[in-house]
Amino acid sequence: MAKLRIALLPGDGIGRDVMDAARIVLEKIDLDAEYLEGEVGWELWKREGNPLPQRTIDLLKSTDCCLFGAITSKPKEEAEKELIPELQGKGYTYSSPIVALRQLFDLYINMRPCKAYPGNPLNYRDDIDLVVFRENTEGLYAGVEFYPLPDGVRRALETHPKMKRFADVPPDEIALTCRIITRRGAERIVRAAFEYAKKTGRKSVTIVEKPNVLRETSGLMVRTAREVAKDYPGIELSEANIDSMAMWLIKNPQDYSVLVTSNLFGDVISDLAGQLVGGLGFASSANIGDHYALFEPVHGSAPKYAGQYKVNPMAMLLTVSLMLEWLGKQEEAAKLERAIASVIKEGKVRTYDMGGSTSTLDVAREVARRL
Repeated sequence: MAKLRIALLPGDGIGRDVMDAARIVLEKIDLDAEYLEGEVGWELWKREGNPLPQRTIDLLKSTDCCLFGAITSKPKEEAEKELIPELQGKGYTYSSPIVALRQLFDLYINMRPCKAYPGNPLNYRDDIDLVVFRENTEGLYAGVEFYPLPDGVRRALETHPKMKRFADVPPDEIALTCRIITRRGAERIVRAAFEYAKKTGRKSVTIVEKPNVLRETSGLMVRTAREVAKDYPGIELSEANIDSMAMWLIKNPQDYSVLVTSNLFGDVISDLAGQLVGGLGFASSANIGDHYALFEPVHGSAPKYAGQYKVNPMAMLLTVSLMLEWLGKQEEAAKLERAIASVIKEGKVRTYDMGGSTSTLDVAREVARRL
């Protein structure tokens, strides 16, 4: 019986293309693992009114970790229009399966490496090597939202003097999304960032927030970071506002090592950082909790390219490397990253985004060959 059980959720669009690429590499690595494919995503939503059915959750609960492809997500009204006729008007509301899985399995760490590999013509600079630690379960993505605004919520908000200027706004003309930051949530993501810096020999951690405006939520994040930093005397804590960080990452990205921030800010800043090292075709990520982890490339489902095997699989292959490392397969993870780096450096095998014409699967085959 295989020692490891790994769930594979290809999802939608190019999620299936890059999952096929991952299978080529995993077959070459030959882990002592059983791979179990599950269903998730847009087709399930249209057909069943639920993009994340209980059978998929049960599958994940029976595995050691999950490798995820990509999913399609659309706004509330558009999503409802794509339901089969039998389900329309029945009160079904679309919500993101990946956000749900992060909360269900308490995958509070979202780690996104942004590393420039020599030879990549898309690099902004060749000396960028930073990692974003994004809190993954709270903040504006906690899912506590209201529309129309209920009377009870409004009465609570009206205890704050700054709510007075909204007093005449009708409930169906006002929407509310709550930014929820807890001390526990802030402490554990900041500590994860410092532990990573300690483990990898990095000398600095930068907390990226906006405490001069978001005084309570960002203020709690920053105060907590200062307290956690006292436990790591060899690692410098820097502080930056989110808007300034967007500027500094363009100006001097090589100056940063580990960035840590809340959910929405981390989502934005990690995409910016990803573009500095080649774009979403190179953007890998890990969603990590204390007992489970889910690994996914950052790119979306790109439906217009689905099934063409045209897109860059490097983000997925780098994601596989992150998964191997989390599973304790450090040697295999390092070998895979070296193989990826050598293919990029040589430059003979490139997908269209890099100026080449190699297919998704042929890139994966070349990486596997170098293993």
